[in-house]
Amino acid sequence: MLNLPNALAFLRILLAPLMFWIILTPELFTDNGFDITWNYYFASLLFVLASSTDFFDGYIARQWKQMTMLGAILDPLADKMLTLAAFLGLMMMGEASAWAVYIIIVRELFITGIRTVAVSEGLSVKASWAGKVKTVAQMIAIGFLLMHWPLGDELLWFAVFLTVYSGLEYLWGFKKALLKDES
Repeated sequence: MLNLPNALAFLRILLAPLMFWIILTPELFTDNGFDITWNYYFASLLFVLASSTDFFDGYIARQWKQMTMLGAILDPLADKMLTLAAFLGLMMMGEASAWAVYIIIVRELFITGIRTVAVSEGLSVKASWAGKVKTVAQMIAIGFLLMHWPLGDELLWFAVFLTVYSGLEYLWGFKKALLKDES
């Protein structure tokens, strides 16, 4: 069912590869006489625009009671596509630690697998507050790294810490849901 919240998630999915391409092709700007900082500005603008749809799709879905199964699948998928496009692009350009990006990707794949198992078992394991904070921390780190601002690396590693912590918390919630289901 296509409604406004789902359309916003689709928009985020479409903006992710565009932003990835912009990050990886700075010559698009420099070959046309623009300073390299324009590449940073444009990639950051796309990232902020796409990230803001994350807030609005959830808010609108709840306020207008337009929460759908498609939206429940698209929203986290769109988030992962956006953040991973940014992290991979930054890593490929030498702006983000490969280890940090690896840890983030492994956690995201692992938790997606756990979610798939939970759904197949009819279990509900919702995203925790730590998971939401992790997403915000990742987005802030990406913004700093895209703009080449000071503390970008430190914010990235803080986001990695929250990523691992929220993954462990999610795993604990899954274990509790399994034990509760068995009793």
